[in-house]
Amino acid sequence: MAIPAQFIDELIARCDIADVVADYVPLSRKGGSLWGCCPFHSERTPSFHVVPERQMYKCFGCGKGGGVINFIMEIENLSYPDAVRFLAKRAGLTVPEEQGDGRFRRKRERLLALNREAARYFHSVLRSPAGQAGVEYLFGKRRLSKSTVTRFGLGMSPEGWDNLLTTMTAMGFEKSELLEAGLVVNNKEGRMYDRFRNRVMFPIIDLRGDVIGFGGRVLDDSTPKYLNSPDTPVFNKGRNLFALNIAKKSRLGRIILTEGYMDTLSLHQAGFDCAVASLGTALTGDHAQLLARYTKEVVIAYDGDGAGVSAAQRAIGLLEKTGMKVRVLRMKGAKDPDEFIKTYGPEAFAKLLDQSENHIEYRIDQVKGKYDLTDDAQRVEFLKESVPILAQLPSPAEREIYGARCAEMAGVSAEVVAQEVKRERSRRSWKEKKQQERRDLTPAVQRQPKERALRYDNLHSAGAEEGVLRLVMLDPELFGGAALLEPEDFSSPLLGRVFGLLRARWTNGLTVSLNALSGELESAEMNHLSGILTKPESLQNGDQAMRDYIEIIKTEAEKRRLEGASDELLAIQKKMLEKKAYGG
Repeated sequence: MAIPAQFIDELIARCDIADVVADYVPLSRKGGSLWGCCPFHSERTPSFHVVPERQMYKCFGCGKGGGVINFIMEIENLSYPDAVRFLAKRAGLTVPEEQGDGRFRRKRERLLALNREAARYFHSVLRSPAGQAGVEYLFGKRRLSKSTVTRFGLGMSPEGWDNLLTTMTAMGFEKSELLEAGLVVNNKEGRMYDRFRNRVMFPIIDLRGDVIGFGGRVLDDSTPKYLNSPDTPVFNKGRNLFALNIAKKSRLGRIILTEGYMDTLSLHQAGFDCAVASLGTALTGDHAQLLARYTKEVVIAYDGDGAGVSAAQRAIGLLEKTGMKVRVLRMKGAKDPDEFIKTYGPEAFAKLLDQSENHIEYRIDQVKGKYDLTDDAQRVEFLKESVPILAQLPSPAEREIYGARCAEMAGVSAEVVAQEVKRERSRRSWKEKKQQERRDLTPAVQRQPKERALRYDNLHSAGAEEGVLRLVMLDPELFGGAALLEPEDFSSPLLGRVFGLLRARWTNGLTVSLNALSGELESAEMNHLSGILTKPESLQNGDQAMRDYIEIIKTEAEKRRLEGASDELLAIQKKMLEKKAYGG
């Protein structure tokens, strides 16, 4: 391993998974376990399970699972080495000099250093004659203050094809590094040129304070109007939000979600330091989960045009699933927050913020606006579209209150709407029940890994292989009784590989735990293995259970060896093995 195994063992021992997870997820104790709402998918009923005695977590909703290192990798969007460093800093440990993956760490550090120097360069251009157009736009047209521009590190990319390229290579950065960071582009002839030219520049800073990418706005009629960095080894626009590094520290008790950089900057300058924006992409599930880690209330402050309304509708669904309180801001007399504040001032915006509608009112009003409720046929259509919205509400009180409001709008009795909502909820419940019944009737499918690449070729053998792993996790000394078992005997390559890794750790006197294999396994592999370990297994007759499992594995391995045998004697031997395996 690149990082010494002994250090990983010490790190895991120092970082109790319950304590680490509790920094991100409110947990409550039920029996000997801890439960909470999963931070990796949207849910209302807790299905996220933390087992302190095994130092593992498992979500029975989305399937994610593993140990403390995996948890940090997932929730902080970090590589394995970075997650180890993150936890080591938390535990007050120093990570020994890495070897094998030091190259990846150095590459990441170089790209972050390159982005930092590029941001400094763009900011310096803004203070030079070449940045005059940017000054006129930011300070003149947009009325940003010097402190706002400085706080967010805004800058200017000058006209010309290779200004940044020339400056950064002169500082010692390689052209290949600029290409990998998304700062330059290769044309068809292989010539590199600056991606950002004659644009106001917005550095994108992650939660750890590193510059990971850029957004650039044109100052002429060029297209696209806004250009963002592509996804790189240090930047993913679907998992980061502009200004969240500042908004996460806000004491305003909510986060305001805007459509763009300028709305967010204008809000921060006006004293609303809780504003964020997505990065040239629609809000994603990852964005919603990220926000849920830092607030319990989100106010959507998108533009009031058709595109803004559609984007708000999509965002509501994603945000509401996380359990956050979702409100929607309606601005009259202005198309966006920036214009509203410039026209009416921060005090008026604060009042508007306090009067923002909850998402249910907003969605019902949007449906209402589509129909003429003086027409009987359109009243019926209004109710048809409103009932599914009402049926999704988890609270009976909410269903009654908003159902009565819809009934009043449509001119029908509240009882009629309540009946329709009840019928819709029954229909959804029946549909979900039938889907579950279909899944329950196919137990073989249930036993298969969710990931197609991990599917078992031999369920009989794989069941025994899973049992072996559970036993040795519970009592590593059972490896002594599995001396004749080899990874090659396993029908599942993944289970055989894990068996070999765990046995090597046992042989070398290291901790035998799935947690310790975080650097060896892919996310999907860890998710599947954590599910295996949550299945019941008893040590009461551990030695006998191990012998039984080994016999099945060995028998099935021998059958595979004889597969395709045409010799009559081999065929008879194969049949005898099959009879023995199934107790015939």
